[in-house]
Amino acid sequence: MSEDPLIEQLAKMSTLEEVYDIAKDCVRCPLSQSRTKVVFGEGDSHTKLMFIGEAPGEQEDIQARPFVGRAGKFLDQLLKLAGLERSKVYITNTVKCRPPNNRKPRKGEMEKCNPYLKKQIELIKPKVICILGNASLEALLGKTSPISELRGKPIEKEGIIYFVTFHPAATLYNPAAKGEMEKDMLSLKELLEKKKIKI
Repeated sequence: MSEDPLIEQLAKMSTLEEVYDIAKDCVRCPLSQSRTKVVFGEGDSHTKLMFIGEAPGEQEDIQARPFVGRAGKFLDQLLKLAGLERSKVYITNTVKCRPPNNRKPRKGEMEKCNPYLKKQIELIKPKVICILGNASLEALLGKTSPISELRGKPIEKEGIIYFVTFHPAATLYNPAAKGEMEKDMLSLKELLEKKKIKI
């Protein structure tokens, strides 16, 4: 039996809407005190491809949608480059509330939010998860290795292929990362084609 009542509660749920109904009022960690809105995630709930970032930023917090700020605009360009439509994938973050001053989410915050993320993955059943940035790498695979060591190399775990790349926000202060992310997205496109995964 789980010690966390949320995990027990989520175990009974069979739709993302049910999970969102709990997440939108969540006060499990201090991030709930400074958020404007919970940013749960959006996209195709039956997709084979999920993108998981770190945390909502300012625009996301206002609009309650993931990746709608400057980093989101670049993600949209990357999706287009890979021949993907945003509406055909599912996009979410490791934590659902904006950390103050857009700092990286802390380990304890990620742990408190993790049951929601795990349940999203369980319900969507993606074949591929594209990990965007260090926080999501740590939350999903428990790895703290530099992204540069793992990017572009598929990691298979429990029937899901994890594909690691930088967070799009990295390109805002490190222009060199832009070209690297573009290469990674083309590699992701090749991976989907090789595995005959249609999105």
